[in-house]
Amino acid sequence: MGEAPAFCVDNPQNGFSNGFGLKSKGFGTLTDVADKRFVIGGANNDSISSIGVQIYDKSKEKWVIPTVLGAKPKPCKGHSAILLNEDRIMIIIKGSTPDDCIWFLEVDTKYVKEQKKVLGTEVVAWSKGVRGDAEKPVVISGPSGVGKGTLINMLMKEFPSMFGFSVSHTTRAPRGMEKNGVHYHFTERTVMEKDIKDGKFLEFASVHGNLYGTSIEAVEAVADSGKRCILDIDVQGARSITARSLDAIFIFICPPSMRELEKRLRARGTETEEQILKRLRNAEAEIEQGKSSDIFDHILDNANLEECYNNLKKLLGLDGTAPTNHKPSPKGIDLPLNHSVSKMDKKILINCETPELGKASKKLIVLDVSSLKGGFPGRTRGLNVYAIDSFSDSLNGTHKLS
Repeated sequence: MGEAPAFCVDNPQNGFSNGFGLKSKGFGTLTDVADKRFVIGGANNDSISSIGVQIYDKSKEKWVIPTVLGAKPKPCKGHSAILLNEDRIMIIIKGSTPDDCIWFLEVDTKYVKEQKKVLGTEVVAWSKGVRGDAEKPVVISGPSGVGKGTLINMLMKEFPSMFGFSVSHTTRAPRGMEKNGVHYHFTERTVMEKDIKDGKFLEFASVHGNLYGTSIEAVEAVADSGKRCILDIDVQGARSITARSLDAIFIFICPPSMRELEKRLRARGTETEEQILKRLRNAEAEIEQGKSSDIFDHILDNANLEECYNNLKKLLGLDGTAPTNHKPSPKGIDLPLNHSVSKMDKKILINCETPELGKASKKLIVLDVSSLKGGFPGRTRGLNVYAIDSFSDSLNGTHKLS
């Protein structure tokens, strides 16, 4: 498939025509991918437009309104679009905030292809672009009473600025002093069921008539804050997460014996006899799955808490023998309203014009897209950003933005 140029048409007064009879008041971009033309634009309202997507199938000479997955960019003053790798279109939002100006519309990625087969229609998906990489989330599983909660609390206490929990969703009502967004994201069942159907959850389960689950957005929010996400998930949930291809480290905590596990459960004094027996039955199945399946990267024996904790830190590079990769949350990209976009190999060149001291000043921002990772339903990470202060500089003279 040959690459067709993407271009932007801004005309708030008269709208734009895409060449096939469709007119839209506001702005729009036209991007050709093989025999399909993606028209990205929207209705104009006081110079602010929402972004919609339509597809013209040139081979069949007909319009298609695709199923659009993911949270789309906020209404804006215009945008530029450029095709990447035949499977996604980069959208650069004009007049947006620095952390909200780069988006990707996936048109032929693996997930989009799968959804096309499932839904039997055209599908596109939005993913927000983020500079730099994030640490791999850590998924910790094990039977009830094995001590995984204690191990996680020890990590959080020793490294408070390095790790963060994702806040789970539930359809049950808050209890006592529970706060929305702190203990759980409390939501309506119909809302959560729709989000599950739309692929926004890594895992979910029905417990006593209520839904519980881990949303992808909750995990991404921890990474956005510059912390590494820890997930305390049962074996069934871990299996669901692997099916979603989350790039994570999976660790199973195993008791030294079923007798010791029963001893620990009874010592807690928080369950009835019936509940203890049920947890022990579940534990046998979970331990068998944890040891025999290909879900987990590492299995830790928690016969001695301190020894197990030290082994956990070693796995995560926190014992002093290996450098940690903890990174602060990367800054966004500050773009002026007036800019133009072009592509050179794996680099997107953004020509910017900014007023300085009463006269126009130009600079070039370079987006290196050679190491992109992730995508819908999470973030697209791995953007590397460079700047050139004037057009007279060469690309070799760029300096990386901090």
